[in-house]
Amino acid sequence: MGVERQDRRRRMEPDARRAEILGVARRQFGARSYSTVSLSDIAAEAGVARALVSHYFGSKRQLYLEVVRQMMVVPASVSERLPPTTAEERVSICVDRWLEVVERNREMWLSAIGLEALGNDPEIDRIMLEADEIATDRVLEAAMMADITEGREKLRAMIRAHSSMLKAASREWLVRGTLGRSDLHVMLTRTVLHLVHTVFPALRDD
Repeated sequence: MGVERQDRRRRMEPDARRAEILGVARRQFGARSYSTVSLSDIAAEAGVARALVSHYFGSKRQLYLEVVRQMMVVPASVSERLPPTTAEERVSICVDRWLEVVERNREMWLSAIGLEALGNDPEIDRIMLEADEIATDRVLEAAMMADITEGREKLRAMIRAHSSMLKAASREWLVRGTLGRSDLHVMLTRTVLHLVHTVFPALRDD
């Protein structure tokens, strides 16, 4: 088994290898404090040389920032191949896919949103700002409002504000246990739809 596993790892394409290292780093940084995780730990779990981890990601700090970015930026898969149906169904699908990503990476998600609350780190701040803009793009695409021009900046600001509620709601689900996953699904889907279909028209008319 050991030889077969090593052979399989040697045959992995660079992108697959990089993704595997990132997955290991995500688990380790989520489970332990930053100071207690080393590149050697990550390399050992991934079954690669430490030098290879450095080759792909540079320093531990750079790898950590990439993990945070990967965790906070809503993946394209969340809004890909949505059916050409109603905005409600499309947003519902996106929310469900996003909840699955967060549930699968619970500890790292909580760690990453905790960093945002701390502030005072320009690189983390840039990642969070980028993540908010990408999340806004995904939401508007799902709600079939990506082409809105009149009042566009107000609309985007509303969706960015909604992302703060989303993060707080995820703590209620994952930490406090006051909300379940199905509760979050209803809450996030309906609040997005209310914002774009009720609140935004009222602001735009004003």
